[in-house]
Amino acid sequence: MSDVEEPIEETEVDLDLDLDLDPQAGSEDEEEFVAVGGATEVKLFGKWSFDDIEIRDISLVDYIAVKGDHATYLPHTAGRYQKKRFRKASCPIVERLACCLMRKGRNSGKKLMAVRIVQHTLEIIHLLTDQNPVQVVVDAIINSGPREDSTRVGGAGVVRRQAVDMSPFRRVNYALYLLATGAREASFRNLKTMAECLAEELVNAARGSSNSYAIKKKDEIERVSKSNR
Repeated sequence: MSDVEEPIEETEVDLDLDLDLDPQAGSEDEEEFVAVGGATEVKLFGKWSFDDIEIRDISLVDYIAVKGDHATYLPHTAGRYQKKRFRKASCPIVERLACCLMRKGRNSGKKLMAVRIVQHTLEIIHLLTDQNPVQVVVDAIINSGPREDSTRVGGAGVVRRQAVDMSPFRRVNYALYLLATGAREASFRNLKTMAECLAEELVNAARGSSNSYAIKKKDEIERVSKSNR
C-alpha cells in the first residue's frame, strides 16, 4: 500500500505546479489579444479613415452614412436596403455610389466591377488633392444636390410648374445620380477610364466648379425652379 501512495503524492505536486503556471500563460495571451484588438480601426479598403470625416451641411447628417456603424472595410455589405422605405439611408455612402455605377443593362449586377472602379477612383482623388478621398466624396454629394425643384401642379388640361423645396434624402439621391451620370457620359467613347472620369467629376463637384456635370445640372434645376416660384 505504501508503494502505491508515494507516486500519487508526486503526481499531485506536479499538478499543482502546472496549475500555478497555466493562469500566468493565459493572462499573457489575453493581454496580447487585448492590445492587438484595441488598436484596430475600420478603414475603407484598409487605407482611408472615417474618423476625421466632416459633413458640413447639418441637414444631410442623417442621410450621408459614413461614421460609426456605417464605417466599413469594403463598399459591399450585401444589405437588403430596398425592402423598406428609407432603409437605404443607412447604407454606407461609398457603397451607394458604387451601386449608382451599375446602371444601363450591360452593367447591372456587376457590383465587384463597380467596387473596383470606386477603389481606383479614391486612389486617383488622393493623388489629385492629397486629401482623404472619402471627405471629397462627401463634399461632392453635399454640393451636387439641388435644394429646390419644380413640379407639375393642376389638372384638366391646365398645368403649370410650381417651385418646391427638396427633402434632404432626395438631395442625396439626386446628387449620387447626377455624379454617376456625369462620369458615365464623360467616359463614353473616350480614352479615359471610368475611374478617371469619376475622380475628375467628384473633385470638380467638391470644389463647386462649373466644370462638373452635376454642378451644372444642379444650377439649371435651381434656376428653373426659381423662375416658377
